[in-house]
Amino acid sequence: MAGRSGEPGVSLLERAFRMLRALPADGTAIAVPDLAHAAGLPVSTTHRLVAELARLGAVERTADGVSMGLGLWELGERSAVLRQLREAALPELIELYEGTGENVHLGVLVGHEVLYVAKANGKRAIPTLSEVGQRHPLHATGVGRAILLTRTPAWLDEYLRAPLEAETRHTITDAAKLREVIVAEAGKGWAYTRQEMTLGNISIAMPLRDRPGLPAAAIGIVAHASSADEVRLLPLLRRAVAAIEARLDTTFGG
Repeated sequence: MAGRSGEPGVSLLERAFRMLRALPADGTAIAVPDLAHAAGLPVSTTHRLVAELARLGAVERTADGVSMGLGLWELGERSAVLRQLREAALPELIELYEGTGENVHLGVLVGHEVLYVAKANGKRAIPTLSEVGQRHPLHATGVGRAILLTRTPAWLDEYLRAPLEAETRHTITDAAKLREVIVAEAGKGWAYTRQEMTLGNISIAMPLRDRPGLPAAAIGIVAHASSADEVRLLPLLRRAVAAIEARLDTTFGG
């Protein structure tokens, strides 16, 4: 599927996907020139892609710019694996929120990032950066670090070769130190991040058991650093993980 954007060997489909990935994660509209810059594409190519994808319902065009269309959401909801994972987890996420009043997340491994696929929160929960459909760094987030606890030494070696970006002044960016933390937390079975993604917040998270047919996943609680109580939160988190695992056993086997 050859294109005309001056990138030999890069298909039009790849450019379209790159453009879609560059759309703001919070759903706000973005001007075409800004979208082109974010996607690393010529403005003329981006205009053509936007026109065609708008016709297909994948994006929406307004006076403010371009945003994600309902057509993409509809296609995404057809992912059987993620739907089954969310259906198994959501009742427990909601119960965990009701029992703690804190933000509760379900995240899955995508490449070297964590993708948030479900969230339970309400008026009592503190604001967070994470929203469903967004990706965040593995090393700086609770659910991301919990996923790292399940990775093989070879996988971690590859992951730690890349620079670890600092999200706050508390983010662990030294590979050797992060490896030590992962080993220590893996022995406990849960991860704890303190102000590493957002100042003032802590996250406590536990991985779900790896099983064929599902991406690596974890659930976590985000609370304010000044009021978080691991002694109270950990048993509730363990109970939620056990209940999710039991549901997944009936679908994917133990």
